[in-house]
Amino acid sequence: MKKEEKLIDLRSDTVTKPTPAMREAMMKAEVGDDVYLEDPTVNKLQQIAAAIFKQEASLFVPSGSMGNEIAIHILTQPGQEVILDEASHIFNYELSTMAIFSGVLARPIRGRRGIIDPEEIKQAIHPKIYYISPIGLICLENTHNCGGGSIYPLELIEAITSLARSEGIPIHLDGARIFNAAVALNREVSELTKGFDTIMFCLSKGLSAPIGSMLVGSKELIEKARIARKMLGGGMRQVGVLAAAGLVALETMVDRLKIDHQNAALLAEGICRIKGLRIDPSTVKTNIVIFHPDGLKADAQELAHQLNSRGLLCNPIGPLSIRMVTHKDVSREDILKALDIMESVCAKLLQ
Repeated sequence: MKKEEKLIDLRSDTVTKPTPAMREAMMKAEVGDDVYLEDPTVNKLQQIAAAIFKQEASLFVPSGSMGNEIAIHILTQPGQEVILDEASHIFNYELSTMAIFSGVLARPIRGRRGIIDPEEIKQAIHPKIYYISPIGLICLENTHNCGGGSIYPLELIEAITSLARSEGIPIHLDGARIFNAAVALNREVSELTKGFDTIMFCLSKGLSAPIGSMLVGSKELIEKARIARKMLGGGMRQVGVLAAAGLVALETMVDRLKIDHQNAALLAEGICRIKGLRIDPSTVKTNIVIFHPDGLKADAQELAHQLNSRGLLCNPIGPLSIRMVTHKDVSREDILKALDIMESVCAKLLQ
């Protein structure tokens, strides 16, 4: 690749750069000491996030992983188990923190593209016998990262949250990309998160803020979460300079997510026509595209290496699959160019 050519970065929507409006807001942000609860910009962001989700309170945290692990910590007791999908972010990419920090064990269920069924959850709930670890929490992920951006149907969410209530088990949502789900379904995020005790969502993915996530829930739970955040080293000072970007993200970046979804659909349809690659375009509902190099003389790692060398950045997920994620810094023209690169590379690797 020539140095002057633009890299097409489809590794993740985490690579997004803050918008000019975000940079300006960060520069002008009014700040205070957030550990003393005195940062007005953080306080405003937390109030607005809670209102959007129709919850009592929210907490600004440095990362989605921290938000998830705080939720697990405040909703469980040591010795309990946590039901979640076996391909979930919490189970695979958060360094077993639930065991280290909260003293709980994961009880993974095999979902379908990351979506787990209420009946499967019901079967995983142990009988109340003193020598069997009780289920302390249920965690869902919406949209589901390793499920290719799959979305929980609203009726399934309602069934699972109803089951959790009937069993007296709290329920947490890893909603890192919940706004993608809301835009795809043309629903409010509050509709998709009703019934959850806590919800985490990211400001730093498709919404393009440079850093930060939010944990949303009741006032009582968020006060506990503030303590857990401090225990994890997440007490921040004049952090309004970051919260300002989060406010702009919520105000200006949600509706445009549909463009990312359109580009992902275009990408999936193009990949479907490339010899040596396998994908079902109908499964691509949001901004994540997962495909398989079944007909090539290269595994996912080698194909990703070849694409990266041509200026198309992507990530293999295991030996048989590659993930690409659309975002605001990748245009329709970039997608078309990416498809040209993929077709050229794959033509040389056909079996």
